[in-house]
Amino acid sequence: MKSFVNIKEQIDANLELRGYKELTPIQKAIMEKDISGQDALVSAQTGSGKTVAFGLSIVSDILNRNSESKFTKLPSVLIIAPTRELALQVQNELDWLYSRTSICIVSCVGGMDMRTEKRNLKKFPDIILGTPGRLKDYLEREVINLSKVKVVVLDEADEMLNLGFREELEYILSQTPKERRTLLFSATFSKQIEKLASKFQNNALRISTVEKNKQHIDIEYHAIKVT
Repeated sequence: MKSFVNIKEQIDANLELRGYKELTPIQKAIMEKDISGQDALVSAQTGSGKTVAFGLSIVSDILNRNSESKFTKLPSVLIIAPTRELALQVQNELDWLYSRTSICIVSCVGGMDMRTEKRNLKKFPDIILGTPGRLKDYLEREVINLSKVKVVVLDEADEMLNLGFREELEYILSQTPKERRTLLFSATFSKQIEKLASKFQNNALRISTVEKNKQHIDIEYHAIKVT
């Protein structure tokens, strides 16, 4: 298997162990456009491999953390997902992608035990992954510090807006540096998404692999007749 561009050897090996022979269309699009250092507005279907796509694209932001002592490091990546289920799904994907590397991920998710999360936050994670409500709560309590975040990923941004999380998102983003990168993933480029992008992104690169009227290639449909 050929090495993927700009990806460290261990992540390359993890992809191969996972059975990757080639990247999916959204992963190829992001890697080929080399969005490092840029904001991006990405439209891709659920199940298209977008978690791995942004997992690959943020590696450089993690590895470029400064050489300060581990015990004073603050997270360099913030990933926000609309629901607990999606956040945990994202974590599972990133866990195997980053396995056997030094990259540390900690989740801050509504409905999960706060004591465990707070203990995990003391491990000085590279990535904080959370849901809007829990992240806002932790920021107000000064449990987390996002002042050194280099990149924010908003996953399923359209769903977060549909669920009424605009206020929480605006508060959370206000606690991160203005010079951060913002990667916004959405199933569609709706007016709400356009407005969110214009407020929090600068000259965002647009990437879309969504084809109209095309079903997900990885989903099978079955009809079951029951009485």
